[in-house]
Amino acid sequence: MQQQGTTKNKPIHDIRLGLVKAAIWKHDNENGPWYSVSINRSYKDKDGDEWKQTDFFNRDDLLLVAKVADLAHTFVCEKLQERGSQDREGGNGGRFRGNK
Repeated sequence: MQQQGTTKNKPIHDIRLGLVKAAIWKHDNENGPWYSVSINRSYKDKDGDEWKQTDFFNRDDLLLVAKVADLAHTFVCEKLQERGSQDREGGNGGRFRGNK
């Protein structure tokens, strides 16, 4: 499995609110796809010349973190539900238990 920092494995979806971003990564195994999410905040360095990312958040970022996490959760659930509707007979590896 590729590390998410490499150029070969890119996120399948990004959700951005202000300076906070969630990147959603798709992985495949014998049970089908599964997803992971990374959340970070953009900021400019001391000189204000270069954008960087951190996984540390200020008090004022926390509601945005919660919202992008909520939106990422919805996206992943919808993706898993789509797979479940395509494969009702075989299940989905137990990763999502939606209404069947």
